[in-house]
Amino acid sequence: MALKRMDNIGIVVDDLGETIDFFRELGLELEGRTTIEGEWAGRVTGLGNQRVEIAMMRTPDGNGRLELSRFLTPPAVADHRNAPVNALGYLRIMFAVDDIDETLERLRKRGAQLVGEVVQYKDAYRLCYIRGPEGLLIGLAQELG
Repeated sequence: MALKRMDNIGIVVDDLGETIDFFRELGLELEGRTTIEGEWAGRVTGLGNQRVEIAMMRTPDGNGRLELSRFLTPPAVADHRNAPVNALGYLRIMFAVDDIDETLERLRKRGAQLVGEVVQYKDAYRLCYIRGPEGLLIGLAQELG
């Protein structure tokens, strides 16, 4: 059997509302928000009886999803939000945008900070990394031409 698609990327956060607002500003749409709890969910994650608020966000093309989770029980146990770009493990999520400068201007109003600088790769892309809510590392790419 073949792989069908990548369904979503999950990010654990402390402030679900602020993070939803940030990704809405970026252009994602909130599909839904709910609380998942009970022994059945803990069997999937290996965390036992858990209670988690989740929000599912969708990219404008409908193909990509971001699942934001706020663990109520058990609480989050590790924090690697401020790991440098060369840290092992999951690094960042990259979004394609129409206008990187306009996107940065909007996201800075929601606390985004540029990690390095906006650079141009050949005649193909303008790229940058930002730190979003809670220090999340996010890449932005503007295709040129």
